[in-house]
Amino acid sequence: MADGKGDKQGKSPSREPDQRSGGGTGGGGGGPLGNKQPGGGPSNHDPQRHNRRRILYLIGYVLAVLVLLYLVQMFAASGTSQTWSYTQFKSELAAGHVATVVIGPSRLTGATKATSTTKVIDFTTNIPSGTSGSSTGSDPSLYGELTSHGVDVSYAGSSISLGLILSYLLPIVFIGVIWYWIYRRSMSLAGGGARGGGIFGVGRSKAVQVKPEQVGVTFKDVGGADEAIDELREIIQFLKTPEQFASLGGRIPKGVLLVGPPGTGKTLLAKATAGEAEVTFFESSGSEFVEMFVGVGAARVRDLFEQARQAAPAIVFIDEIDAIGQSRGAQTYSGGNDEREQTLNQLLAEIDGFNTDKSRPVIIMAATNRPEVLDPALLRAGRFDRQVEVSNPDLIGRVQILKIHSRGVTLSKHFDLERAARITPGFSGADLANAINEAALLAARRKAASVEMKDFEAAMERVVAGLERKTRVMNEVERNTVAYHESGHALVSELLPTTDPVAKISIIPRGRGALGYTLQMPTEDRYLLTEEELNDRVSVMLGGRAAESLTFDSISTGASDDIQKATELVRRMVTEFGMSKKLGSVRYAGQQLQYLGHITQENSELSPHTRDLIDAEVQDMVTLQYERAKSLLQQHNTALGILATRLLEQETLDGSEVAGALKAEEEGQVAEPPSSPIP
Repeated sequence: MADGKGDKQGKSPSREPDQRSGGGTGGGGGGPLGNKQPGGGPSNHDPQRHNRRRILYLIGYVLAVLVLLYLVQMFAASGTSQTWSYTQFKSELAAGHVATVVIGPSRLTGATKATSTTKVIDFTTNIPSGTSGSSTGSDPSLYGELTSHGVDVSYAGSSISLGLILSYLLPIVFIGVIWYWIYRRSMSLAGGGARGGGIFGVGRSKAVQVKPEQVGVTFKDVGGADEAIDELREIIQFLKTPEQFASLGGRIPKGVLLVGPPGTGKTLLAKATAGEAEVTFFESSGSEFVEMFVGVGAARVRDLFEQARQAAPAIVFIDEIDAIGQSRGAQTYSGGNDEREQTLNQLLAEIDGFNTDKSRPVIIMAATNRPEVLDPALLRAGRFDRQVEVSNPDLIGRVQILKIHSRGVTLSKHFDLERAARITPGFSGADLANAINEAALLAARRKAASVEMKDFEAAMERVVAGLERKTRVMNEVERNTVAYHESGHALVSELLPTTDPVAKISIIPRGRGALGYTLQMPTEDRYLLTEEELNDRVSVMLGGRAAESLTFDSISTGASDDIQKATELVRRMVTEFGMSKKLGSVRYAGQQLQYLGHITQENSELSPHTRDLIDAEVQDMVTLQYERAKSLLQQHNTALGILATRLLEQETLDGSEVAGALKAEEEGQVAEPPSSPIP
């Protein structure tokens, strides 16, 4: 199975071929937040809010006074009166010490007589029920005893004490305050305050605020994106000296959209822009705004922009904005979602109204690799005024990126960064960073003092084909089949005029399911491919299957990946590139994502007859290139055997061995017969 150039060519040459593994002015008024202060923040002089605060303060003061009076009363009562048991009271009465008594519904209070040795003592006691001057009850003789001892008796009617009032009032007031707090929080969640955030702060923005001195990234840390940097330098000038543009009547741009494939450094560029401008940076992701609760996304958008206004000048960065910015009402990609649409509507309203103070600008930046799914209202002029493409780096850009990512890596003095860049066409910035890191790990594993070029090449192969699996043992017949398969790829690539040179052939199994691979290294970056070049690539992909059929008169499952990639490329030639003589220069393919490559929707307008024609044309073109590869190998059958024999002996061969096998064939060298395939 080939896992190199011949197996990795299913990309559109009309945009950027994948050579890596080949080894209006919209602007509204004051915005949705109403009155603004000069700094852009919300006004603190809201009359309704001020009145609500006054009412709450008044209620609080009244409750505090009532509680204070109750405590004073309780303290005074406890400090001047003694509590007696009923038995003690009867004893003191019998002794003639009681002077006055006030009988209440359930309690009895009174005072003792003063003598030369004792003072008047106020007392209180609980009396048994039914004895309040009545002739019935548990102590019907109480009144008689009191009068017989000359006690001044009086009665107190039932009254509501302050303590009783507070015992009922305070819990009700407390529950009411808690309920009002929950109500206000819920209102804040549904449509209100910027920093209230709803219950438990669920409506607060999850954006990370990075202060200017903490950004730590500038354009010196970004490589391979010179055109994008030139576009963003104007944004920096807007943030640093907005008065320069406002004095001439210019309008400060509100939004910058960074588009490009994954791993090209869009987030790094946004952060570097904030670092160069020395402004606050708010970093968030589109998925952080969408929750299952209604209104949360819109509340978080309001909160994020409110924070940005207070910290202006600032940059608000939303990564993967397609999570909330997809076309409203479209069913093409992910279906309709009311919550997502509400979040998008709020975002559009904020962009229209948030940049009211020209002296303290706020720029919104966003990144996506699916610009074709974004809502047109988000992309119109006056919202995202700048759209900057960040593509995979060219040769010069890859050299810059490798220099940046190798700053902290000990490289050998013989390490050639330019050669490393040449052998990694189609690699993104993230891929290059990964390759440099893998090279450092491989060098450390072999306890080397520095990273050699061979470490980087091994790391690059690891990124492309996966980790070597030397523990996967193949029997002799399988090894023969894989050797001839990979030799077929390499030999066809060498014999065709427009293919990239072979750099390495291996029959060591790799971690991505490949039992072997053929690695091709382009000599230059290519942005346009001809029909002849595409046909040659298809022939290389099918060279492994042709070698098996020619040598063993049998085929195996090892060519499944090759057949898949060849079929995909030929189908694109027919349906996208108009390279079919029968079907002509007409596009039959469905909608395709620009930077992610795969088809998102099949073309439903095709008739069954047209579909049959497409299938037949794809089959004919694939078969033609297969027979072409088989014919080439049949003409150079001896070179195929020589190359496979050397590959079986050494397991890994340099690309120069392919030309060596062809030369040996010219000199009359004979190859050893291969082993029989699996029955």
